[in-house]
Amino acid sequence: MKKKIVLLGSGELGKEFVIAAQRIGQTVIAVDSYENAPAMQVAHGFEVINMLDGAALDAVIAKHQPDFIVPEIEAIRTERFYDYEAQGITVVPSAKAANFTMNRKAIRDLAAKDLGLRTANYRYATSAAELEQAVAEVGLPCVVKPLMSSSGKGQSTIKSAEDIAKAWAYAVEGSRGDVVEVIVEAFVNFHSEITLLTVTQNNNPTLFCAPIGHRQERGDYQESWQPARVSDRDLAEAQDMARKVTEALGGAGLFGVEFFLTDEGVYFSELSPRPHDTGMVTLAGTQNFNEFELHLRAVLSLPIFEITQEKAGASAVLLATANSENPTYSGIATVAGLPKTDFRIFGKPTSRPYRRMGVVLTHDVLATPIEQLVERAQQTAQMITVNP
Repeated sequence: MKKKIVLLGSGELGKEFVIAAQRIGQTVIAVDSYENAPAMQVAHGFEVINMLDGAALDAVIAKHQPDFIVPEIEAIRTERFYDYEAQGITVVPSAKAANFTMNRKAIRDLAAKDLGLRTANYRYATSAAELEQAVAEVGLPCVVKPLMSSSGKGQSTIKSAEDIAKAWAYAVEGSRGDVVEVIVEAFVNFHSEITLLTVTQNNNPTLFCAPIGHRQERGDYQESWQPARVSDRDLAEAQDMARKVTEALGGAGLFGVEFFLTDEGVYFSELSPRPHDTGMVTLAGTQNFNEFELHLRAVLSLPIFEITQEKAGASAVLLATANSENPTYSGIATVAGLPKTDFRIFGKPTSRPYRRMGVVLTHDVLATPIEQLVERAQQTAQMITVNP
């Protein structure tokens, strides 16, 4: 059952996916906009193109004739996916899912309007003037996000009218693709937020991983932990919402579905049709299969009998603080000597302030208070320095 996979986007999540694919004998061609991207370092071959260039994308697909196309990022000419499906290529999880979720507008409207899921009050804006009007309608404080972006880029919170112009400029700067539009969301008074990794299968039931808690700064995750504390009622509601939205999108694969937990219930937030950055905590051995192995098995229609929680774990990111063409790392030997601890250096060829360059992982038995593991992960991450 050796298959050829074209991976569109070759960051750290893609790298772990390629490693999972290599372990069971699959062929992967990694594609990104720059050479020596993390996933390219472990793939069978690579291509460097602008994935928003439809002709360049078509050429890569025609050259490699893959069985599967696996998107890892947002900035792709996703409307081409329908043509690839018509050619008999499987787009993961489906052309519809990739199109809807690469753009926050489509997925939010599907969740709120078509499926009736509870979401924050929201509006869209295509200019600073429209943003001002949208803010007036949803109220302050509110959150502004580009319709197409990743890792929190372009996301900010508006607390007063003076913040609007700056928020618009930052959103445009952080936007991916050629869509200059933002979503404006009323601030949800949540007590925690979770990612529910949801695995859809072609011929088997949908499965859920234990919920993952996470903390964000600048719209990007800083620590994540599994299992997160969630009431039975909230977990059932989140699973019901995740099942509905993934069924509507179709296809097989792992989805990262994000929720806000509030006193009045669960709010749907966002969805990624692929392994989620907060799910890197599963690399700590918290489950019988990590999120990348689950994604691959679902893609290949290999049956997944069950997902079991084996340990409690936490992850904390390693961030660069400066621009560099050749970043190096210190403190790795210290971390390597710690018990129940692991780390990943992603191998990104360059650094810039706040760029995620690696992750540390801690784990222990399930009875361990999760706060202890998170604190240990935070402290461990501080032991490794990214040097310019």
